[in-house]
Amino acid sequence: MRSKERELKDLISIGPAMLRDFELLGFAALGNWRSRIREALREAGADCEAASGYCVLDTFEAAVAQAKNPRLPVEKCQWWWWSERRKQIQRRRQRN
Repeated sequence: MRSKERELKDLISIGPAMLRDFELLGFAALGNWRSRIREALREAGADCEAASGYCVLDTFEAAVAQAKNPRLPVEKCQWWWWSERRKQIQRRRQRN
């Protein structure tokens, strides 16, 4: 018996607001955007100045990682894991 195909709404850290954002960006299904997500986000002007206080890009990174790897460890499915990773990279760049 085949398991149900995963959908965007099945991903951890993806709630109703993010589903609407994905749809506005033209990403209605899990499989049609893996290679295009960053370009679409840049074109849409997505950045880390979200009114909600977290970086929207981190949530998208979490979604992309889950889409690429259905067995991704749970901690890497959370937007805050990607937030910390992004901040570490920024700190390294600032030191150099």
